[in-house]
Amino acid sequence: MTLIPELTILQPADKEQIDLPHTLEDEWAAGKKRLYIESYGCQMNFADSEIVAAVMRNAGFATTSSAADADVIFLNTCAIRDNAEQKVRHRLQHLTGLKRLKPELVVGILGCMAERLKTKLLEEKVVDIVAGPDAYRDIPKLVEEAESGQKAVNVFLSRDETYADISPIRLHSNGVTALVSIMRGCDNMCSFCVVPFTRGRERSRDPHSIIREAKDLFDRGYREVTLLGQNVDSYKWHDELTDSQANLSLSFAGLLEMVAQINPDLRVRFSTSHPKDITDEVLHTIARYDNICNYIHLPAQSGNSRILMLMNRTYDRAWYMERIDRIREILGDDCGLSTDMISGFCSETEAEHQDSLSLMDYVKYDYAYMFAYSERPGTLAAKKYADDIPEDVKKRRLSEIIDHQLAHSARRNQRHIGQIQRVLAEGTSKRSDDFLSGRNDQNKVVVFPKGNYQKGQYVNVLITECSSATLRGEVV
Repeated sequence: MTLIPELTILQPADKEQIDLPHTLEDEWAAGKKRLYIESYGCQMNFADSEIVAAVMRNAGFATTSSAADADVIFLNTCAIRDNAEQKVRHRLQHLTGLKRLKPELVVGILGCMAERLKTKLLEEKVVDIVAGPDAYRDIPKLVEEAESGQKAVNVFLSRDETYADISPIRLHSNGVTALVSIMRGCDNMCSFCVVPFTRGRERSRDPHSIIREAKDLFDRGYREVTLLGQNVDSYKWHDELTDSQANLSLSFAGLLEMVAQINPDLRVRFSTSHPKDITDEVLHTIARYDNICNYIHLPAQSGNSRILMLMNRTYDRAWYMERIDRIREILGDDCGLSTDMISGFCSETEAEHQDSLSLMDYVKYDYAYMFAYSERPGTLAAKKYADDIPEDVKKRRLSEIIDHQLAHSARRNQRHIGQIQRVLAEGTSKRSDDFLSGRNDQNKVVVFPKGNYQKGQYVNVLITECSSATLRGEVV
């Protein structure tokens, strides 16, 4: 799953490293206890925080955007890199001071860091609750235990939990776009990645509940959904129905088509794709529906076959390049492509690093998530391979990767100058209320004069200029 903090990000459409919930004003007068959530990490964590908010709403809590006003504070955490965990520890130091002023305050650590460290987190005196990604239904009971003075922990990993019956509270939404989780967990066991240990085995969500959620979002005025999974294109579902009913066997391509058929004005995105699962069937489904965005995030991680083998990515350089060729063949050269790239993986040589740069030159990604390798305890790489690339070498190689991507992003964006792009307006521009900002089909941010347009509308914009991160234009 593509991550938000710790990475060098060249995708301005994604969220900041920490996102805070909106205050629901109608709940202030009700005198309810207040919940405050901070979300770190991948989009799945943001979606999970909205599940937690729904569970807590059903238990009588309201949400607040102020930690100082909260009765319960949750940090929904990431464990992909040590730096991610250090950010949470620094945040806990700040909350220690807040708890001194308000001793009854309950503080909980949720998510992947909670699952990885478990009861060790209780050594942080400020922490009252530790809950893993599959324990969110149990959180009200854990809060009750904490309020009674006990430390509360649930880090049980489930084989079947998908939260399919819980309607998320859209804490992080702009009212136009929404995240819809379709599966959880990961079976791929990449050697550098802790996710299979913190989120458990893959399990897919009932497609009927996914369609209901997406239809409800459209009826409420949302115009874009992003289907989420650690490896979204490995989604699979099989219904064992009665003899009088036809069984339903569904791949990701089938689900994607079902969501696209809800309404042609509902735009559909998905993330993250594992290269081994981005089948021709998925590509042809994208090509068949105008409202499925012409954009794929396809993490390579490295451009060298030996390093890919050590990473246990299950493909080599040539196979990955063949998938890129197939994407271009079926979806065209305008299909937006992004990637993840790791610098300085165990034993990586200079020549192998150059292979990553040459792969980037071959693909010419529109943007990328790029970071230096960080050893994670418990992973296969930590057990088998020495983290033997000096930090200064990792950083220098990362800098070269970033420079490469900046150049490619700029050139890919320049291709749009003079083109008319259909943009879904998501809100006002960060720099001026006189401009709206949205994304085009390829997931690129487009800024244009507001005029009489409102967020949630599709607008045709003639692109007149660009940077490596943003397109600008005029409404036509």
